[in-house]
Amino acid sequence: MKDQDEDRKGDLQFRLKPHLGLFDATAINIGAIIGAGIYVVISIAADLAGSALVFSVIIAAAASLFTAVSFALLTSWKPLEGSIYEYAYQLISPVAGFLTGWMWIVSNIFAGAALALSFGSYLSSLFTMIPTKIVAVGLCIFFAILNFLGIRQSALANNVLVIAKLLILGFFIGYGMIFVKINIFPLNLNFGVLSGAFYVFFAYAGFARVAVVAEEVKDAGKNVPRAILFSLFISTIIYVLVCLVAVGLVGASELAESSSPLTTAIKVTENPIAVYVVSAGGLIATASVLLTSILGVSRMVYAMARRRDLPTFFEKLHPRHKTPHYSIWTTCFIMVLLVLLVDLTRVVAVSTFALLFYYSLANVSAMRLKLGGKNYYKVVSCVGVITCVIILAFTITASPHIFLLGLLILVTGVLYYLFNKVLG
Repeated sequence: MKDQDEDRKGDLQFRLKPHLGLFDATAINIGAIIGAGIYVVISIAADLAGSALVFSVIIAAAASLFTAVSFALLTSWKPLEGSIYEYAYQLISPVAGFLTGWMWIVSNIFAGAALALSFGSYLSSLFTMIPTKIVAVGLCIFFAILNFLGIRQSALANNVLVIAKLLILGFFIGYGMIFVKINIFPLNLNFGVLSGAFYVFFAYAGFARVAVVAEEVKDAGKNVPRAILFSLFISTIIYVLVCLVAVGLVGASELAESSSPLTTAIKVTENPIAVYVVSAGGLIATASVLLTSILGVSRMVYAMARRRDLPTFFEKLHPRHKTPHYSIWTTCFIMVLLVLLVDLTRVVAVSTFALLFYYSLANVSAMRLKLGGKNYYKVVSCVGVITCVIILAFTITASPHIFLLGLLILVTGVLYYLFNKVLG
């Protein structure tokens, strides 16, 4: 069976082509990171951490950095479509690989729903007559079509969106600094900082997105690790500055009450053009991450179907566009259902629970690499496991019902795996 799987992966019918350079790869990652996290989730974290919101950002960034190093090691070792699913499968066990891929799919589908809802919220803040959920559904369908047409089209659209949203966030930081009135120092450190970090971790969820499309990146062994670390560094600087300015403009309590916190913050300037610009940034940021979410999930489903861990029709590529069209449209359908049935806070919490689970296994996978005497890297991966588990533990205090729901989804994955193996 293993030999047959390797043969299938070598068959041109089931191979994806490398079209993406380092700039494209880094842009995909930045596009995956900077989105609903900075434009929406900071309101949830501000409610928990208060004026010390920036520490929640720094803690989440540190936890992400340890895991990012593990991903860099893994992708430099062997860049594979499916990323952590393949690494956990090969370096830990087949069942660990399946559960990693399962939770990755869950995390990113829920994240996609959160992003679509965030887009709808920001658009509704500009045009109150537009229903949030209808807009969110339309956006999911639009980006599914774009992904269906091909990765080059998706990458081009993503590059444009990433440049635009970075310029707008730069405007928010630079212009907002002029109007900062609230002194946030000394910061009021509290227990909620760690609970806030749980939600802010969602804002970093996409730092390994490019690893999932590694087979489509040129010179992936070098470019994918570089893209992961470059994008994480850039995003962290932007997150810290944005949070400092936002809290300085209106305070943590007012941010916590807003569904579009950056728009709320910039309104202090009483400049309607600035309000529209920042709101447009929210639309662009959430849209770009949704684009990469659909891209990533469809490729993970494709990779798992190649190993028959998911139904094999998901590995079929469209004869003209050479994209895994069944997985793209299935991803879109589930996201649409979540948009219509679930609220923003719940989809964020479930997504974060799942990503902390598979990031923990990413670190364990990196610890099992044979690095030729470079054992100090294993210490970094070990710390990555510990930080993920600590933040994951805070789901019990921050959202105990979400913790139970996450466990239920994990158990469902175990049952599906066992059922699939019995039938196989």
